[in-house]
Amino acid sequence: MTIQLIVVDAANVVGSKPDGWWRDRAGAARRLLLRLNTLEQRLAEPAEVVVVLEGAAKAAGATDDFEGLRVVSAQGSGDDAIVDVVSAAVEADSDRPITVVTADRELRSRIEALGARSVGPRWLDTVGA
Repeated sequence: MTIQLIVVDAANVVGSKPDGWWRDRAGAARRLLLRLNTLEQRLAEPAEVVVVLEGAAKAAGATDDFEGLRVVSAQGSGDDAIVDVVSAAVEADSDRPITVVTADRELRSRIEALGARSVGPRWLDTVGA
């Protein structure tokens, strides 16, 4: 059985919600990580969930509190880190279903060119609903 890959653009997802992202990036990212910690349980199919953090939000991923999530701290651009994760997954298994959660149009075009599908941040609210 192939395990799907879900890559979450944390900056874009929490930046689309009015929850204080710009005042407390690490806090907003931590709230997202806590929410995503149960994502795999709500999915119909098994999944590997990767969350990409950048900038001040990287502090949220500094703990091991998020069992079941792979947290990637972007060294530079979060978008580039997401493309790297998707590229590596495609190289390892070109048939693996990959979904990237983002509303960033430029990023969407980059990952869709690799064969991944993209969904907006509200998709997370519909999983398991």
